[in-house]
Amino acid sequence: MPTILGQNQYGKAENRVVKITRDGDTHHIKDLNVSVALSGDMDDVHYSGSNANVLPTDTTKNTVFAFAKEHGIESAEQFGIHLARHFVYSQEPIKVARIRVEEYSWERIATSDGNSKFIGADEVKHSFVRKGQETRTTQITFDGEKWEVISGLKDLSVMNSTNSEFWGYVKDKYTTLKEAYDRILATDVSAKWRYNWTSDQERMPNWEKSYEQTRKHMLQAFAETYSLSLQQTLYQMGSRIINNRSEIDEIRFSLPNNHHFLVDLEPFGLKNDNEVYFAADRPYGLIEATVLRDGVEPKIPVDMTNL
Repeated sequence: MPTILGQNQYGKAENRVVKITRDGDTHHIKDLNVSVALSGDMDDVHYSGSNANVLPTDTTKNTVFAFAKEHGIESAEQFGIHLARHFVYSQEPIKVARIRVEEYSWERIATSDGNSKFIGADEVKHSFVRKGQETRTTQITFDGEKWEVISGLKDLSVMNSTNSEFWGYVKDKYTTLKEAYDRILATDVSAKWRYNWTSDQERMPNWEKSYEQTRKHMLQAFAETYSLSLQQTLYQMGSRIINNRSEIDEIRFSLPNNHHFLVDLEPFGLKNDNEVYFAADRPYGLIEATVLRDGVEPKIPVDMTNL
């Protein structure tokens, strides 16, 4: 049976680049994990092994590090845009470049006011601690004319210790779950949002401010929603972002329901008044949905979890 080549791409994955910007004694860190995927006129290399149209993956790696020096890293999005534009415009066989970036955040370590600083140090501005909250993500796709920027975050752990209920659900002969009128609601947020910026002719968003504000609205909605279901909370989080950030048209969430079960303390003669819980890591409920601006077609891939 004859065969033909389908979709294909290649590149260098997970290039770890750390950029230190030195502003006198004050230093700033950008810590990225950058993956490059290129596609275009690549039939020959698959059919005959000819590398005539192939830019080596080692070259794409070198480009990532060189661009960190030449362009700096203003934001994960801007850095990805520089790379995608370069690969599509500089290599005629390359028709589409997709750049995925994970950003790992660091915060400055606050030093004491005492005399414990090392000799000659008036103020320490170069020591950092890795933030243990979320990982920031972005994916840049460029075909020479249009841009697609899908940013997001993952592993943002949040919890409400009250103001959450779950009752009135369908019950059958296999149902053992008791209705809850005061429960813990906890999840590890994974989210991807799509910007409506698609052309160099349009005003580019302020990527750093957009991420900061999107995260803020996400957390505020989680905290301020009296939840009757995790689905309701998800929708409120997405709606808050769409209504407050005009540059975002679509956001998709994947929210595991990190169950906390009351521990039975009666065998020990103790009453558990919603105080002591068992945190179960699996199995877990998994709630996923997309929230869109009215009139917008969804474009973020539905499968975010590989489950």
